Amino acid sequence: MSDGIKLTLNPFGEEQDAAAQVAAVAQQAEEAAVAEKVQEDARTMQNFTEEEQKMIDDFAKQIDILDTKLVFSYGAAAQQNISQFSDAALKNVQTKDLDEVGDMIGNLVVELKGFDADEEEGKGLFGFFKRQSNNIAAMKARYDRAEVNVNKISEGLEKHQIQLLRDIALLDKLYDQNLTYFKELSMYIAAGKQRLESFRAEELKAAYDKAKASGLPEDAQAAKDMSDKADRFEKKLYDLELTRNISLQMAPQIRLIQSSNQLMAEKIQTSLVNTIPLWKSQMVLALGLAHTQEAMEAQRSVTNLTNELLRKNAEKLHMATVETARESERGVVDIETLKQTNKMLIDTMDEVLAVQQQGREKRRSAEAELATIEGELRAKLLETRQ
Repeated sequence: MSDGIKLTLNPFGEEQDAAAQVAAVAQQAEEAAVAEKVQEDARTMQNFTEEEQKMIDDFAKQIDILDTKLVFSYGAAAQQNISQFSDAALKNVQTKDLDEVGDMIGNLVVELKGFDADEEEGKGLFGFFKRQSNNIAAMKARYDRAEVNVNKISEGLEKHQIQLLRDIALLDKLYDQNLTYFKELSMYIAAGKQRLESFRAEELKAAYDKAKASGLPEDAQAAKDMSDKADRFEKKLYDLELTRNISLQMAPQIRLIQSSNQLMAEKIQTSLVNTIPLWKSQMVLALGLAHTQEAMEAQRSVTNLTNELLRKNAEKLHMATVETARESERGVVDIETLKQTNKMLIDTMDEVLAVQQQGREKRRSAEAELATIEGELRAKLLETRQ
């Protein structure tokens, strides 16, 4: 049940640790490869040619181990060269600029990612052409601003690349010079060991044999002094071996720095010949697509407007045609109008007849009234005459 279960308080940290371990393993592998190559060069430099071996043999014969001054200064010139080389070699290489190069490449990536050819489009039909023109102009303006920054970064990267390539060439020379010093020290050490071995086998042994044979204290002291000088010379050879080891350690350091410079120069080269040209080509494509999109949208707008006008015209034509047809089918006077006017005429006639009838009745009534009035008036007049 518990298979595959793992309790942890730092899950993300473990992933980061794993990534760091992978990077560390890669770094160790690179350093191991460099160290193996350096060791191979060192072994090669310790294999002397016949001419070099003859030089060592001849030089060993000239070494006087009993000469205190000679022993003190033995190999000092080679040691001095290594010391000066160690101080000056890395000062001539501008490794301090690698962080700046890394920052510039990072800024370049930010600048390229920050440029976006897309822009939100506005709405509206008749403002389309002006909007598209403004969009393309804004895109070009953003590209011009980005291009200025990209060009500045590119110029800086080119300068760093030139310096890095110079440093790489210089490091090759320094590496070869260091191998030369290593070879020189190896020859001093080989000659010294060869002379020390012969000195102890011959001269020192003869001195001890003489002291044993004579039993004199002065002979014993002389043999002891010779042994002490041989020991001091041996220590001198050991010092030379330590100096040679410093030279040996310098070799992988030079190669690792050179490898870092080479890697950074390659990154710069990739940025200059691949990333930036691809970005510019994408800009050209973006502008071309913008123009194509503009033409397509323009055609679409014209088509939409044409369709809208056709629909409106068709609607108007439909209305006009139907109304015309409807009016053409109508008579001069609508039957409804005739019915209404006829009804109104009949009503008028009825009302006129009614008014006439009322008038006749009123006249008859008035005539009767008038007769009565006349009768009364006539009677009244007769009364007055009597």
